[in-house]
This record gives sequence, structure tokens and C-alpha cells, in this order.
Amino acid sequence: MSILAGENSIIKTYRMNHKHNAQFYTCPMHPEIRQDKPGMCHECGMSLVPTDAIDAHHEHKASTDAHDKHAGHSTKMFLKKFWVSSILTIPVVLYADVLQKIYGWSPPDFPGSAYLPLVFGSVVFFYGGWVFLAGAYRELKARLPGMMTLIGIAILAAYLWSVYAVFAGAEALFWELTTLITIMLLGHWLEMRAVSASQGALKELSKLLPDTAEVIRNGRIETVALSELREKDVVFVRPGAKIPADGVVMEGKAEVNEAMVTGESAPVAKMTNSAVIAGTINGDGALRIRVSSIGEKTFLAGVMRLVAEAQASKSRLQILSDRAAFYLTIVAVAGGLITLIAWLLVGAEIGFAVARLVAVLVIACPHALGLAVPLVASISTTLAARHGFLVKQRLALEAARSTNIVLFDKTGTLTRGEYGVTNIWPVKVDEEELFRVAASVDMHSEHFISKAIVKKAEEGGVKMAEVKDFARLPGKGVRGSINGVVIFVGGQAILDDLQVMLPGPLRSETEEESKKGKTIIYVIAEKELLGIFALADLIREESREAIQGLKAMGVKIAMVTGDSEGVASWVAGELGIDEYFARVLPHQKSEIVKRLQEGKAPTLTEERSESRPTESRVGRNKVAMVGDGINDAPALTQADLGIAIGAGTNVAIESAGIILVRNDPRDIVKIIKLSRLTYTKMIQNLFWATGYNVVALPLAAGVLVSEGILLQPALAALFMSLSTIIVAINAVLLRNKAL
Repeated sequence: MSILAGENSIIKTYRMNHKHNAQFYTCPMHPEIRQDKPGMCHECGMSLVPTDAIDAHHEHKASTDAHDKHAGHSTKMFLKKFWVSSILTIPVVLYADVLQKIYGWSPPDFPGSAYLPLVFGSVVFFYGGWVFLAGAYRELKARLPGMMTLIGIAILAAYLWSVYAVFAGAEALFWELTTLITIMLLGHWLEMRAVSASQGALKELSKLLPDTAEVIRNGRIETVALSELREKDVVFVRPGAKIPADGVVMEGKAEVNEAMVTGESAPVAKMTNSAVIAGTINGDGALRIRVSSIGEKTFLAGVMRLVAEAQASKSRLQILSDRAAFYLTIVAVAGGLITLIAWLLVGAEIGFAVARLVAVLVIACPHALGLAVPLVASISTTLAARHGFLVKQRLALEAARSTNIVLFDKTGTLTRGEYGVTNIWPVKVDEEELFRVAASVDMHSEHFISKAIVKKAEEGGVKMAEVKDFARLPGKGVRGSINGVVIFVGGQAILDDLQVMLPGPLRSETEEESKKGKTIIYVIAEKELLGIFALADLIREESREAIQGLKAMGVKIAMVTGDSEGVASWVAGELGIDEYFARVLPHQKSEIVKRLQEGKAPTLTEERSESRPTESRVGRNKVAMVGDGINDAPALTQADLGIAIGAGTNVAIESAGIILVRNDPRDIVKIIKLSRLTYTKMIQNLFWATGYNVVALPLAAGVLVSEGILLQPALAALFMSLSTIIVAINAVLLRNKAL
């Protein structure tokens, strides 16, 4: 069985409806991978699907895929080619005459050593450079020349000239050729790592589902593979087990943890006729559930589709870089051809004209450009790790500089994602005694509210008392006897049952806190009120400083949560957040990000319904999304910048471009600062990588040959290498910047 059990259901359903042509399986992200059995893509981890399920989609994309410079490539391939090319480049450089000219030193000669650069240079050209030639061929075939075309023409011209030069006794360019190919392989490897890293969210989403389900058939419980589930099956879910499919509770009561799917921080009570979601975790009760949706119809499958769509749409941003590469290619190739034809027309020798062509192409070749951005990105990601956050996607860090809205998920991001005591009202006893009594009884309960009170008491060093006759009161609270006195700890139902009245001022205070979404717990001895606790999802202390820092940088703050309006309003008020969205489901979170990006910002007031925003056109925004749960995954991938809290789910981490390792929201301020520094360095490097062309290109073409100034191919390559050195040094200076 595939590890992507949920997607297997999709595949099986699809095969039942398309038996006539579902014979081969392929990966939606890597269509070159095909096999005759279902399985998992070894590149990105997605389940393989029937080929006809995506043929129409890929026919539609054929025109853009044809000029994809990474079509059919893998990170392992680029890395292997880089190391092999690096090793073979060493003897080429040693036996080139460049060392003799610069340092006056050359390695010892031996029979045939003069041809060593030719041999090793040819191996590097065909082994390491072939990927660029193949990419150039695909681009030209699609009539969409880009970066691969420019690199391909440059290395082909340099190689052909060098082979000719070896036998004609002219200046060869093998060391320039091999170093060019090696550095370009390194740059493309760095780029491929960022691309492949963004495709793991679907694999992590599938892990939410169990591999098997317990189905009740003929009065017996049978364990079956998840792919064998059918609608209207009745499944038995034990305490602590994952719910295998969307359905409705037929029998049983339990509190289900839906935080990973809906964002609701507190477990949700489920009883007869309650709807449940696949992938959520059952609490302390056994449930019998009638399956209503399986496979692609489930809530979780919908989240998976949203993630996949957001990833696919983001790749369209590469059209801008392709367009820039197209014009760069036109300029370089046109300049080289004009140079060649011009010299031939004025009667120059063919060898001289070809040398000018090679010089122009080598000068125009993006040798330094291959490192200008990746090197800065590499150094900036190292700096990021030192400051507590990891950069998974280079484009994510680049996008952070222009972020003007940060959209925070509440649970687990601005808050800790766990309940804690926020208010205490001692009535008949002091605070320490109130904690001692309540925690002593709650110690015997597994309820999350009880655990929060016990934890707070233990942190205060409170000594527990012996409890007898403990009992759990379903839907109300707990009861126990301490020194012969019956103690009740629970919610409003306990208060009503015992007919205990609250003093007026105390009632007003607790009602006010309850409106904020807090849980109010009463501690009663017999029928006498000892005190009251208010509990809520605890706010991170770092969140306040983070929001202040972002506001100081001119960044607007918004919050989105699956929790109630009261909880959202309270957290927003505590942190100084003026804009928030409450009771938001995963697909709504993604939609909110889209609306904010498009400038259709809702008017976020108490009169606003969760699903009825009023629009005000405010222009195109750059939105950063910060979250930690599965419910955040679609929004993280849709946002211009996705930032995941490190302690969150793997799905959120895989969907995000940047991960906060230390769970510290203050690092978001550092992300934006580093992004701005990185962008400045990238612009400087792009200037150094291309600025010399303004002077070098005319010299390489021979414009000043009448003045005795002529840029030979070897010198052109030297200038190209010099620009690379300048780019590298400038990038390294980034390490000295403080965040």
C-alpha cells in the first residue's frame, strides 16, 4: 500500500470510472516519471496518478514546459555533475598557460601534456555542459530562447574555438570553459534545491490519515486498508486514534482534537449526529462513525488540492525571469553575430573574426550572474540560521523585503497553542489554597482544562492534598473529597446544579472574560464558592514585541483564526492588533490571503461577519502568512511569503518558505531586515556582474582596434572571472551585517 493512503482512495475511485485507459501512472509534478503500478514519486513524494488524469493539464502547459530550463532535471544530477566537473577542472587550469602568464609558474610537462586541457575540457563540456546544450535545444525548439540558450551558445562557441585553437596554435579557452560550466552547475543546483523543497507539503498532508480503519461489518470489527473504505461504512474509532474519513457520529461521546485541521485550539465535543473530519484525533471516548466522504471528496483532500494549486500558481512568477533572459539572449547573440559579420565584411581573416565572436560571447556570458544571486542567498541563509530561522526557498527571503502586511495565525503562533490560567478570583480562601484544592482534584482528570490548572499549581510549588472518591462528571467537571469535604471543579453546569449564586461584581467580571472566549471554572466546597479561574490559550510574550517591531517598520498586522469571535477579539486587543478574522476555515484562510494581495481588504470591525467582508480597494499588497498548522498550509503557499513556526506541523513547515526554529515571532522582524540587506547586495552584485559589459563588449568586438586596443578571448574570460571575484567578495561582506 502506498504511504499516501488518502490519495490511493482517489486513484482507486478514478480507476473505477476510467477502466479503459488508466494503465500507466505518473507524477503531476514530474510527468517524465511513469510506471505501470501505483506508487510514490521518488523526486517529490507525491502519489502517482493515472496518466489520463493529467494529460489534458500537461497539454495545456506544453508551451511553457517546453522552455522550462529544469525540465527532467534533479538536484542529485546537478550536484554530481558539479563535483565531477570541479575535479576535472583542476588539471585543466593547472596546464593552461594562464598560471604561467600571471605567476610565472607552470606544472611539469610530460609527453602529451599539451593535449591534457583538450581531453579533460572535452569531458567537462560533454558531461557537465550537455545539460545546458539540451536545455538550449528545447528552448530554441519552442521558439522561446532564454538563459539556457545563452549559456549553451557561449560554451559551444568557446569549445569549438578551443578545439580549433589547439591544432592551429592559437589561444585556447579550455580553463575558462570548464570553470564556466562548473560554476553554472553550482548555481543551478542551488536553484533546484529551492524548487524541490517546495513540493513536500502534499506528502506531509497524507501522513495525517491512518493506514487502516476498523470497519463494523456483520456485527464484527474488521481492520481494512483505508483505500477499501466505502461511503456509508460504519467505522469504530478508539480513544486516541485518528479518524479515517469524513463522517457523522452514530454512537458515542468524545472530545476530538481538530486543531491541526480547523485551527480550533480547544478539543471539540462530539456526540450523536456530530460531523467529524478525516485526520483529526479522537479524545477519551470511543466513537462509531458512518462514513460520508472518502478519497478526493474529503475535507483533507480539499486542503491538499489547495496546497497543490497554490504551489503551481506561484511557479508562474518565473515567466518574468524567462522574459529577462530572453532579451539578454537576443542582445548577446545579436552582438556576437554583428561582430562576426562586420569583421568578415571589412576583409578580416576568418580566424580573427571568430576570435571576436568568441570574445563577445564569453564577455556576455552570465558567468558572474551564475553566482550573483545564489551566493548572496547562500550567505544570507547561513546568517538566517544563526538568528533563529531557516530559509527553504530563496524567493521567499527575497519577497520579505517588500512585505507590507503580515497575517498571523493565532493558535500556536501568537499564542502557545495550549490552555493556561489567565485570571484568578479567590473568594473564601487565598490564591495558594484555591490552587491546592482545585489542582488536587484535577490531578485525577485527563481533561486539558484540568491539566492546565494542575500545571499552574505545580509551577507555583503548591503541595497537593490526598483526594478520595474522585468522579468525572460528564459535561460538567470533576468531583473529589479532601479531608471529608466534597470539592467540585467545573463550569457553569456545576454552578447551576449546586445552585450557587455569584456576587454581582464578580458575575460582571466573569461574564466580561467569558465574552473574550475564555473558559470560566468554578471551585466549590459542598455548596460554598471558594474561587474562580479563567483559562484561555496563552499568548506568547514575544508576540507583543514582534508586533511592535513590525509596526515600527511600517508593516500592517492582521490575524486569522479558526477560533471564535470572542477569542479573536481578546487576543487582538491584548496584542494591539486592529484587524482580525475569526472562525475561518482552511479554504477561507487562503481566500483571505488572495483578497489582501489583490487589495480587496475587508473592513475588519465587530460588525463584519466572518464570511461577509466589505471591500475597499487599497492596491496590490505583498502578504506574509505566519502559521503552524495544517489549516495554514494553503494560505502559507498562497502568500507572497510563507513563514512557519518550527514547532508546528510538518505540513506547515513544508508549505512555508521560511521556518522560525525558535518559535519566536520576533524573528519575523529580523527576516524583513535580512531580506532588505540581501536585496541590496543582490542589486550591487547584478551591477558588478553586468556593468563591465558596457566597456568590455565594445572592446571585445574590436571597436578600438585602430587605436591598438583589442580584447582577446583569453583576456575577455579574465575580465569575466574578475567580475565573478568582485561579486563573491561583495557577497561575503554581507556576513558582517548585524540584524
